[in-house]
Amino acid sequence: MSISILVVDDEELARERIKKLLKENDDYRICAEAENGAEALMMVERHQPELVLLDISMPVMDGLEVAKHLSGMDSPPAVIFTTAYGEYALEAFSTKATGYLMKPIRQEQLLQSLAQARSLNRVQRSEILERTSESGNQRKHICARMRGNLELIPIEDVYYFQADQKYVTVKYKKGEVIIEESLKSLESDLNDRFIRIHRNALVAKSRITGLAKTDIGRVKVKIDQIPDQLEVSRRHVAEIRRFVRER
Repeated sequence: MSISILVVDDEELARERIKKLLKENDDYRICAEAENGAEALMMVERHQPELVLLDISMPVMDGLEVAKHLSGMDSPPAVIFTTAYGEYALEAFSTKATGYLMKPIRQEQLLQSLAQARSLNRVQRSEILERTSESGNQRKHICARMRGNLELIPIEDVYYFQADQKYVTVKYKKGEVIIEESLKSLESDLNDRFIRIHRNALVAKSRITGLAKTDIGRVKVKIDQIPDQLEVSRRHVAEIRRFVRER
């Protein structure tokens, strides 16, 4: 049975070249294409490819951020990164573990990388994606499901994250949505831009306008542009007071 492949590249000529290189090979079939990272995530969910040929430098969402989102999947596809820039390969990848291809891609190199990538098990795929994405740029989006479709929420639009059991509510400019990422994972990724105020809440540092006190002496943060005021746990009061004072 042939292995299904998603080809992701913002340049149509690059996608056409890969299709041409694999055209005569019955071991692989192109199941879908995408021209940016956001579309790539939708295609992964829709077509469930076993392998993804993923360009690094793309508009909307680059390949390294796509890798971050894929790493959270229960059964992520194997990924081979493609790039025209040698420094990415040198700094971000272990060729033995992940595979990367320098453009223009040659057939022999492509087939070798595909064979290597398809041999990885699920755990190896997840670990490689996570490790690779950590060497990328700042995360720019939250990936959420709305009305059956995957949507990207810019991090800069988020006011706060609030956990309730295994789900997290994202409050952002256009409303709110529930995601399945853990608060711990979000804090790890976004600790330069968000601050924990409670075991169940992270608030965007740039959105905190001040503090308020309730009738029973509880401290709450005031958030720019919205009426929501979130309670600060006793454990975090001193840190939040210091943050507000030193801004």
